[in-house]
Amino acid sequence: MLYRTLTENDTEAFFEMMCRLDEETEYMMYEPGERRERTKNLDRLRTNIEGANSGGDFLLAAVTEDGEIAGFIWASRGDLNRVLHTAYIVTGIRKAWRRQGIGTEFFNRLDDWARANGLVRLELTVECPNVGAKALYEKHGFCVEGIRPKSMKVNGAYVDEYYMGKILK
Repeated sequence: MLYRTLTENDTEAFFEMMCRLDEETEYMMYEPGERRERTKNLDRLRTNIEGANSGGDFLLAAVTEDGEIAGFIWASRGDLNRVLHTAYIVTGIRKAWRRQGIGTEFFNRLDDWARANGLVRLELTVECPNVGAKALYEKHGFCVEGIRPKSMKVNGAYVDEYYMGKILK
């Protein structure tokens, strides 16, 4: 597996990977097909990738030998003075590549980036039923800081999310 920064040229492949990810899991924000209905998402994604590469955010992809994007991790750094030391994390790994160490590699590299860039706090949310992801985050030092009751509606049912954070030492 190759771990690399995505570029503007990866926008369409990244978008397609996220659409497939939406179909494979109930744990991402978008419902299956919902992302595709929003054609402006491609332009916004291209702009976000360019922004990440200009030094503000951390965006890393796991790419197979065949060039397929297997997963990603994105840390969006705070952009106001009072939150410049924080970053909000979003990550997703396609079903075929889960439980192969990709998540561990993502979070190890995230920690290196965060420390090198003076971050103190990392945070994320995870649906409470997603025990695999929660275990990965806890393995990498994240702690549950609270629960967001009924923050998501998945398949017609309300789902709680854990709010998790990590203080870098």
